[in-house]
Amino acid sequence: MRAYNGRIAALTLALMIMVGGRSLQAEGGAPDTAQAGTPITFDEAVQIALKQNITIAQAQNAAASDAASVRGAKMSFLPNLQLSTSGSQTYGRNFSETTGDVLNRNTQSLNAGISSSITLFNGLQNVDALHQAEKTQDAGNLDLTRAKQTAVFTVASNYLSIITAHEQLKVQQENLASLEAQEAEIQKLVDAGARAISDLYSQQAQTAAARLAVVNAQHDLELGKVDLVQTLRLDPKGNYDFVAPKVDESVATGVNFDLDSLVNLAYAQRADLAAESARLDASAQGVKAANAGWWPTVSLSAGYNSSYSSAAATPFVNQLDQARGGSIAIGVSIPIFDRGQTSVDAQKAKIQQDNAQLALASEKQQVALEVKRAYLDFQSAGEQLTAAEAQQKASDLAVKTTQQRYQAGAGTLVELTQAQAAQVQAASAVVNARYSLVFQQALMSYYTGQLDPGHALLSAV
Repeated sequence: MRAYNGRIAALTLALMIMVGGRSLQAEGGAPDTAQAGTPITFDEAVQIALKQNITIAQAQNAAASDAASVRGAKMSFLPNLQLSTSGSQTYGRNFSETTGDVLNRNTQSLNAGISSSITLFNGLQNVDALHQAEKTQDAGNLDLTRAKQTAVFTVASNYLSIITAHEQLKVQQENLASLEAQEAEIQKLVDAGARAISDLYSQQAQTAAARLAVVNAQHDLELGKVDLVQTLRLDPKGNYDFVAPKVDESVATGVNFDLDSLVNLAYAQRADLAAESARLDASAQGVKAANAGWWPTVSLSAGYNSSYSSAAATPFVNQLDQARGGSIAIGVSIPIFDRGQTSVDAQKAKIQQDNAQLALASEKQQVALEVKRAYLDFQSAGEQLTAAEAQQKASDLAVKTTQQRYQAGAGTLVELTQAQAAQVQAASAVVNARYSLVFQQALMSYYTGQLDPGHALLSAV
């Protein structure tokens, strides 16, 4: 009676798993891959990201704004030039001494002139302002470089996720094919009376579970494609076929890194660290520009003008010729009391410099920690791959031996099932470890600042 109940329970479990797996497929758990999508290679995806990435666009706008500020600072050294004109009409009465009469008279007048001025000395404030703008522009350009590196690295990460998901799908598909073949063999043994029907029920349950694992692996692969669509800002309603590049994991297995060299390399090449250093230099120039407010200002101005009045009997052109004249002046402005504005500006500039110094120190520590984490993760990934490959080799031998014992009647289906589960787990672990090692090497080039946005990252590893 207990054996009969066990068989009924096994049959019920197998039916539940099989029905559940099929219902997931019917409800869209396994996406329809029959329809071919727009092919996109890795290099094409990188170019799309460089054109459409929002962070890059914002960094480009910031760089353009910084360039405009530099042009403005340079133009401040040039003299200005102004053309001014004014006209007026007066109404009133005049007394004529000749006739003794009071006469109504309207008078028109015109004044026109051109003037220019240039700052000769303002405590080098304009020079410091130009240097500050140039350093800020340098920082903006470095931010743009880092934004491009980040965009390329994100695309590479998405592609590696898709490759890993695809390999995991192959593992599950191969496992399903193996279990289906094993189920057919057990069916023959049961029909021949060499095995109990419970073995067939247990095998059917295991096959159904493997079928469900294939559905889940396919789902993970499609989710990875969705992440890449989001990264590239493509139309979500479109259908895309992302062509995975060739990834040679053997290159990564032969790489040895030195932590101190990596940190020093990152200090020298990280664009974001260089950007913070440029901002510190810009803030130092800002302090000089603010302190220049204590110095006197010397300026040179020149003007040339003429005038006309209808009250005079001289013709218009003659009056403009007779009334023309010019002037040249040098002005000196000495600050005595400006309600403390210069002192406040200098204090604010010094605070900004201190904040820039703190930001640089924080960024430097962050860079070193990121490199160290990447180094430790790369070391761990190599060790994980070695262990996973050894585990896979042992599990393959275990499955082969257990299958032979089961076919000879010396082993049980439970032993074979456990060996096959360990084999699938080992194969999955090898896939994860292999591409984790490749990913960590790519991560190293990103964290050390060596990543070239114009170079295919995955093709290099």
